[in-house]
Amino acid sequence: MVKKIVVPLDGSKLAEGVLPNVRELAHCLGCKIVLLQVLTHKSYDYLISDPGMSASLRETEEAQACDYLGPLLSALKAEGLDVAADVTTATGPVADAIVEFAHKVNGDLIAMSTHGRTGPARWVLGSVADRVVRGAGIPVLLIHPKAEAEPKK
Repeated sequence: MVKKIVVPLDGSKLAEGVLPNVRELAHCLGCKIVLLQVLTHKSYDYLISDPGMSASLRETEEAQACDYLGPLLSALKAEGLDVAADVTTATGPVADAIVEFAHKVNGDLIAMSTHGRTGPARWVLGSVADRVVRGAGIPVLLIHPKAEAEPKK
């Protein structure tokens, strides 16, 4: 039985494309939703010698992530859903951070959007979704969002 759905979001409309499906599942199953944004170490961490400035930049990123998740959290709560949000920092691959977080919060399902890349684009860019599926050890729901959620090319 699914009691907790972990929903990784990267700040894009494409990633948010999974939310309608998650809403439906949460309403039907009465389960909790945990929104997650994973922050990565930026290249400036290696270029800035002042630890205080680097820490300040990280704090700014965390605040931006909270500002991004806040309205989503409020909208889901307004629908009567049990929802929480969290921001975590990846020390390695983002997919590993997602899987680690899902296990830490006892998630029963990870639900996320996929870019649906194939061929050379997938080889070059990799696939966070693919790595999550292979490493999760719990069910993963992948949604390829409708065309209107995809970025213009």
